[in-house]
Amino acid sequence: MKVVPTTLPDVLIIEPDVFGDERGFFMESWHQRKFAQLGLTMNFVQDNHSRSCRGILRGLHYQTKKPQGKLVRVTQGAVFDVAVDLRRSSPTFGQWTGTELSDKNHHLLWVPEGFAHGFYVISEFADFQYQCTDFYTPEHEHSIRWDDPTLSIEWPLMNGVAPQISAKDANGRLLADAETFA
Repeated sequence: MKVVPTTLPDVLIIEPDVFGDERGFFMESWHQRKFAQLGLTMNFVQDNHSRSCRGILRGLHYQTKKPQGKLVRVTQGAVFDVAVDLRRSSPTFGQWTGTELSDKNHHLLWVPEGFAHGFYVISEFADFQYQCTDFYTPEHEHSIRWDDPTLSIEWPLMNGVAPQISAKDANGRLLADAETFA
């Protein structure tokens, strides 16, 4: 297993060892002892699975109370996955990092507490799975606009067409107006 740093400290790309042949492949997507040896000692309480079609954007989501760390991966298709630092005390506050996660590269992304998270589907559809360090609490969930001009996230939009988003995400706040972390 290999850990690759991103432009944001604490957000990590994890490249698991994948063993494959003509029959298929095998990989460990979570192994508590191996992750702990890499300094990653998270405790997961909830697993989620979503499916979305090409051009769907989900996010940028976070919880201010009961914040969630997320270990995310794509088991079918491909997405452009983004994390935004919302920790005001951080030197990278308001900065983002993005990477492609797919069923071909098998990469995982660790998004710790204190970050907003979102993804854009670049394949026909994508199955997106993630483990969370705390339970989902809708009363504490917030959304930052995917197109916030101060973030200037370089989403790989299909033909420059705005993504399809939920009503909740359409009502997301700009970073300047959002509740953030200390």
